[in-house]
Amino acid sequence: MNSSSILHRFGSASVLALVLIVLALLLPWATTSAEVANVNAWQQADWITLSVTVTLCALAGVVVVNQLLPRALLVTALTLLALWQVTSIVKHTDLAGQTQLGFWLLVIAIGLCVWASMKFLTAIRLFDSKVQGLINLMIPALLGAWLISLWELATIGFAIPHVLLPAPSLVGEAIASSIPTLAADFNQTIIKAVIPGFLLGNFVGFSVAVVADKIPFLRRGLLPVGNLVSAIPIVGIAPIMVMWFGFDWQSKVAVVVIMTFFPMLVNTIAGLGQSDAMEKDLLRSYGATYWQSFFKLRLPNALPFVFNALKINSTLALIGAIVAEFFGTPIVGMGFRISIEVGRMNIEMVWATIAVAALAGSTFYGVLALLERRITFWHASFRKAHH
Repeated sequence: MNSSSILHRFGSASVLALVLIVLALLLPWATTSAEVANVNAWQQADWITLSVTVTLCALAGVVVVNQLLPRALLVTALTLLALWQVTSIVKHTDLAGQTQLGFWLLVIAIGLCVWASMKFLTAIRLFDSKVQGLINLMIPALLGAWLISLWELATIGFAIPHVLLPAPSLVGEAIASSIPTLAADFNQTIIKAVIPGFLLGNFVGFSVAVVADKIPFLRRGLLPVGNLVSAIPIVGIAPIMVMWFGFDWQSKVAVVVIMTFFPMLVNTIAGLGQSDAMEKDLLRSYGATYWQSFFKLRLPNALPFVFNALKINSTLALIGAIVAEFFGTPIVGMGFRISIEVGRMNIEMVWATIAVAALAGSTFYGVLALLERRITFWHASFRKAHH
């Protein structure tokens, strides 16, 4: 890729960022609380430093160089520095509800730098798979940092009440001050309910799918029933399971099993039917038995469908366990914590619990995606998606 094509592809966002920086320096950034007077960027040292960082970031995106990797890393580093500076300024300066147009123009300029940085990183193609994987991880990490920073800036800059939407910094403080409570909730919901229910529901769903695949009339009868049960809302299942199995983790495991059973059943049956007639005839001509054909041909072809069900169930299991705790649980658990803290108007703790649940769900999903990459690297669907 030559210099002119790089500038054409990535320079527009940086050029627009430079224009916004100039406008931001000409407009007021805030109004003072003591008197209605505008405050500009050059009147505060930390604001000047922030403006210089964003300007350098935009210039790095405009300057034409042939080495894409150093340029991308430079823009990314300056962008992250600007995000840290602007959130620090808003957090440690009394700007609640006093920000003006100039400040938000600079925030938009930082967003354009984030956009340019992500485009630079996306365009990088390296032969070293480990370095390329690290760069690929930087893209969602940078976007996540931008969204969290924008959340922080919006809640403080517009003086949004904490009861409506707390700032991420307050949520982080709630997590840090409530680690024992969150750990106990994590153990009750994830360790005792989600993981056992997930394993049991997927195992039973896969086993029944194998049996149904061998017995055609059972397959025809189970699929409509599976679709019907999958349409039943969890709020209808959870109270019944609580009545049947009690208020402790057993009822939550039962809800998770029901929610994960049918997605695994439907996907496995669909996957086992993916082998075409020519492949089956070839194994049959070699005298392969049913189970030899199953393990050598049909199960490998079904693995992408099985992993698809596992990834879907990783989120369904977490949702099912948390919602089930709303209908009865000991005084511990993520669902219980969300319900009780909402009643106390302790919204920071609610968001702290949500953050822990989201992190656990994302980690669970990521482990399954990595396992799928390791096991089904040979499959055509994987090769098409990654080349």
